[in-house]
Amino acid sequence: MRELQIQTSVKVYSYDELEPEMASLVDTAKKMTQNAYCPYSGFRVGAAALLANGQVVTGANQENAAYPSGMCAERVTLFAANANYPDTPVLALALACYTKGHFTHDVSSPCGACRQVMLETEHRFGKPMKVILYCEEGCYVVDSAADLLPLSFVAENLEQ
Repeated sequence: MRELQIQTSVKVYSYDELEPEMASLVDTAKKMTQNAYCPYSGFRVGAAALLANGQVVTGANQENAAYPSGMCAERVTLFAANANYPDTPVLALALACYTKGHFTHDVSSPCGACRQVMLETEHRFGKPMKVILYCEEGCYVVDSAADLLPLSFVAENLEQ
């Protein structure tokens, strides 16, 4: 038997320490929380993706009484980016969560399905996508979506 150690580097910034372009992306994600349709959970998630061509694509979570029929903000945003700009890499994705009248105090991390879509987006373009998770306590930043999904399933696995 052998044991593997998997490590992920997460940088934690205060909002004021972010580069202006990333702070603007976070601001957009925060605004998008108000476009969420979440009558069941009351948990609003906003997302903003910065593309290599300078465009910013946004999204918010969309719930449905039949829960599996809804969609998370991350996937809404990345699918819209890939549908409207199919040849343009996503450089960064910012996320913000709002519930009970305020942004979350602690970081909320993307679900597994969203992490898989984020990873696929990276692989599609062969470029890392910075992920910024906003909360009142700070901004958690990873340099690549792959850092959020170690031992992932990618296209190469289908070829084995």
